[in-house]
Amino acid sequence: MSPARTPPEARTAGGRAAGGRAAEAQAARTVRTVLGEVDPAELGICDAHDHLFLRSPVLPGQELADPDAAAGRLREFRALGGRAVVQWTPYGMGRRPAELAALSRAERVHVVAATGLHQAAHYDRATLRSAGEDPAELFITELTEGIAGTGVRAGLIKVAGAFHGIDAHARRTMGAAARAHHRTGAPIAVHLELGTGALDVLDLLCGELEVPPERVILGHLGRSPDQVIQRMAAESGAYLAFDGPSRAHHATDWRLPEQLAVLAVAGFGDRLLLGGDTTVPETPGMAYLLRRLRPRLEVTLGERMVERFLVANPARALSFRAP
Repeated sequence: MSPARTPPEARTAGGRAAGGRAAEAQAARTVRTVLGEVDPAELGICDAHDHLFLRSPVLPGQELADPDAAAGRLREFRALGGRAVVQWTPYGMGRRPAELAALSRAERVHVVAATGLHQAAHYDRATLRSAGEDPAELFITELTEGIAGTGVRAGLIKVAGAFHGIDAHARRTMGAAARAHHRTGAPIAVHLELGTGALDVLDLLCGELEVPPERVILGHLGRSPDQVIQRMAAESGAYLAFDGPSRAHHATDWRLPEQLAVLAVAGFGDRLLLGGDTTVPETPGMAYLLRRLRPRLEVTLGERMVERFLVANPARALSFRAP
């Protein structure tokens, strides 16, 4: 079953599908941070996809595991006006929830942590088995009770697609993510491998598994600069995250102003998010997002539109109310 693609003529002037966003207007929605619930209006300028801590066998020797370095990145981000960071690091990849909470408190930056599972390549067999026969139970526990007994709760479910599609591991983890969403209301963030597979992900999550599109964030859209696919994904009502600026061998920064402008002019300005996606110590990351990328985008799109990408959109995308 495929999710309905909303035709442009059925959309409101703000770019959202008419009749398809009633849930977004509900009262008492909050953003779940590592220090507790936050009013979406208080979130501020948000890096919607980044990592303070991360480890993976795919990136040997390039771990993000230094709390002092993480504090420095948050401090620089705050000095540039940043107020919130969403860490997409999922289960079994070195999240360090207690340190996230301490850093958030010390550096006065809201931090949203993730539950979920990445691609199978990022785990050894023992770690994958430890997620349980049905990972949905793990996800729900981390969203409602806390991560690894710390009491620090996740506010996001992170999963991942395969290159140009969905493999068996992705289908299993997305099924678990959908069940956890239906139990908790939490949004689902999806790593798209090299920016591909967006429509397959939407067909599974929003069609077969009945997750509302506005509860889905698609990551890495800028890595596959197919403007037709980007528009079709935006028409579904999902959020599109353009993240990972200045990545070598990816068509990111230099294509980004045009890609965002095309989507904004088409009425999808309220579906777009920006992120730094720090994955190794050398990644320009969250400070670069505000120091260099923001002014470049403002030249093309204007300050008000870029502020929407950084403030209003993530506040709406990340906030939820438990069923």
